[in-house]
Amino acid sequence: MATTADKVGHGLAKALGIKLDYRNETGSEKKITRGESVFSVSSADTYLEEEPTAAEWIRELSPSGPDVLRYVRNLFPFTHWLGRYNSQWLIGDLVAGITVGAVVVPQGMAYAQLAALPVQFGLYSSFMGVLIYWLFATSKDITIGPVAVMSTITGNVVLAAQATHPNIPGHVIASALAVVAGAIVCFLGLVRLGWLVDLISLTAISAFMTGSAINIAAGQVPTMMGITGFSTRQPTYLVIIDTLKYLGHTKLDAAMGLTALFALYLIRFTCNQLAKRYPSRRKTIFLVSTLRTVFIILLYTLVSWLVNRNHRAKPLFKILSKVPRGFQNAAVPQINTTIIKAFASQLPASVIVLLIEHISIAKSFGRVNNYTIDPSQELVAIGVSNLLGPFLGAYPATGSFSRTAIKSKAGVRTPFAGVITAVIVLLAIYALPAVFFYIPSATLSGVIIHAVLDLITPPNTVYQFWRISPIEVFIYFAGVLVTVFSSIENGIYVTISVSAAMLIFRIFKARGRFLGKVKVHSVIGDHLLDNEKPKYGTMAGARRLDHSDDPDKSARNIFLPIDHQDGSNPQIELDTPFPGIFIYRFSEGYNYPNANHYLDYMVETIFRQTRRTNPDSYGKLGDRPWNDPGPRRGIEVDRNDDRPTLKAIILDFSSVNNVDITSVQHLIDVRNQLDRYASPDTVEWHFACINNRWTKRALASAGFGYPTPESESGGFHRWKPIFSVAELGGIDSAAAAAEYTQNRNELKRQRTMDVEQGKVKTLEQEVDHINSTPDSQSTRGSLERALSTSKAYEQQPVARMAVVHGLNRPLFHIDLTSALQSAIHNVERHRRGEPTGVGTGADTAGAVTI
Repeated sequence: MATTADKVGHGLAKALGIKLDYRNETGSEKKITRGESVFSVSSADTYLEEEPTAAEWIRELSPSGPDVLRYVRNLFPFTHWLGRYNSQWLIGDLVAGITVGAVVVPQGMAYAQLAALPVQFGLYSSFMGVLIYWLFATSKDITIGPVAVMSTITGNVVLAAQATHPNIPGHVIASALAVVAGAIVCFLGLVRLGWLVDLISLTAISAFMTGSAINIAAGQVPTMMGITGFSTRQPTYLVIIDTLKYLGHTKLDAAMGLTALFALYLIRFTCNQLAKRYPSRRKTIFLVSTLRTVFIILLYTLVSWLVNRNHRAKPLFKILSKVPRGFQNAAVPQINTTIIKAFASQLPASVIVLLIEHISIAKSFGRVNNYTIDPSQELVAIGVSNLLGPFLGAYPATGSFSRTAIKSKAGVRTPFAGVITAVIVLLAIYALPAVFFYIPSATLSGVIIHAVLDLITPPNTVYQFWRISPIEVFIYFAGVLVTVFSSIENGIYVTISVSAAMLIFRIFKARGRFLGKVKVHSVIGDHLLDNEKPKYGTMAGARRLDHSDDPDKSARNIFLPIDHQDGSNPQIELDTPFPGIFIYRFSEGYNYPNANHYLDYMVETIFRQTRRTNPDSYGKLGDRPWNDPGPRRGIEVDRNDDRPTLKAIILDFSSVNNVDITSVQHLIDVRNQLDRYASPDTVEWHFACINNRWTKRALASAGFGYPTPESESGGFHRWKPIFSVAELGGIDSAAAAAEYTQNRNELKRQRTMDVEQGKVKTLEQEVDHINSTPDSQSTRGSLERALSTSKAYEQQPVARMAVVHGLNRPLFHIDLTSALQSAIHNVERHRRGEPTGVGTGADTAGAVTI
């Protein structure tokens, strides 16, 4: 019984003129529901597929109570593992935390110079990043803090803002940038939009990292050499030119910078060789290699102290000088419209860098160490770190590749290692400022160059890119060149934009393939498995199988592209599997961007390989449409055309997950077009491998999936478009009306001839036959009669059969084989003059319960 809500809904629909059942699926006046028994047979269970409803869609999207609790708990991942923390984990975290802490102190100070800030701000950013991140982390390896690329972008923002607002301190601008960018990233994480990072391709990330590394290294060479007199914030190529031009102005700083850079590479090379020679001591050697930066900084600080201790007022080479102790710049960040306008143009690049550096590194180390990160939660972690960090003077920070690699190799066990690192940084902030006074700036530049050169994509990796996708190599070099000749920000925009344009082009220009059928055999060595007799044991209770029951030991039909563009052997000759039947496979999904391109190619190929069913469908020359004028005057229509007429189309939806209104409307338009082309016959549309219930619902709403009986309005007029338009001269044009009359007369003439020859019964005879059937009530309607007499439901002696797809969707098939069998069966029945209500039912007998 209908509920009150149903009655209200039906009444409202009637008042608004909405036809709730505007597609008659079976052609019968009685609507079939799950509760009816018209399909019941003794040997098979009935199944009518129910369409998903809007209420079901809303329920799927709406979070339940447990979902909300799970969301809140997942915001703090440490609650999942902190209760199981143990001493063994603590030992691993101590080693990794202390190791990273020793590295992050000199790197943080060096990167602060890239950000155009005093070195203490690099320490503040290092402390807050590692202290806060572990509370929200889903990666045990990531170390958040100052990084070269983000520091460079921050430095560009600071210098540009100070040029227009010299009264605003640089660290105030940097802190405001951290808060705004962190708020944006945190919001993206809270609404679970971490998947947006997947839109940035690996090619774009590699180009961005390579171009940025070249940009940063080139900008640090003048400082390492003690060269001054030009800006190192220019495009990379200008910095390189000016460096070569001013090379003669090199100072004593070069001794502290070049030798430090050489020593760093020498220590790493020596450690790598020793690790290969003494694998049993690999861990100790790795620890020495990791701490090479600390060793070099301490060594050159000692040298600087020995040289400059008597020249504190005027050192022989540039040193850091006084570094304040403690958090001298802790304060509430200043954010106002003036400050925001100063960096608004570079805010998108800042957000993108925060995202792609962190997520790409986290995913990589997650795969290496066999765990999975949550990208959305990682965005929350970055966002919160950058929101809270500026209260102690931090500037934008994100995941560091070099420190993450060190932390991973040091044997970190949990994100709690960040707390250990924070303690080391805190000790440095309060206990070592006096030591920092003598650190040579050239040595720090050498440390930066040594760190960023590892970010350059190796040539072998670029070659692998070429082997996989040559077009993306051009995108890679385009991004690198734009970064070198323009800026890091423009390089980011170019690589992402070009990658997105390539993706859109591939989607829009997706091209389907026509498939042909070929029989294949399984071969082991020089023996066909088909010819071997099956060897089965006599297990108790096991059903003895014959040779055909094993798919690995029997010949089988497969479907390959006719043009062999998939790389299959071109010597195998393929053709359409049956005259007038076409199998068409979508390659990149089927939605509004590519629907027109897909179907235009399909229709063009069908027109080229088939002929019109009724060449005389246009009685007069004036009845023909302008775009199909026919042969020239005096030339007869070719009656000897041996091409087949169009019978059926099978669409392979294995790559299609969702469809939309536009794509379905295109299918309706093409169906009408091909029905007109094949009139007075109609074209059957079969669908194979549909994976989504909503896709089935959309297609069924458009009249696909079930046979629709021909009506008085003509076969090709029965398919109504989703939207309606009105002609000024009436519902149908003159040409359409003339064609309708011609086709209707031809159809009546053919039916009269068939009746006279006894091929088919008259309508009155069919009605009398149905009424005289004992079970007339359960067999009324073409679909009911076909299903009740289908051989797929004959009594089976061993197994009970169950349909796979709903009986109310007979033209939706489980695979291409059953779709082709159904299409061929209906074509042959049509030739014999029998009614073609449904398919063969080949896929309705596919599910067997033993």
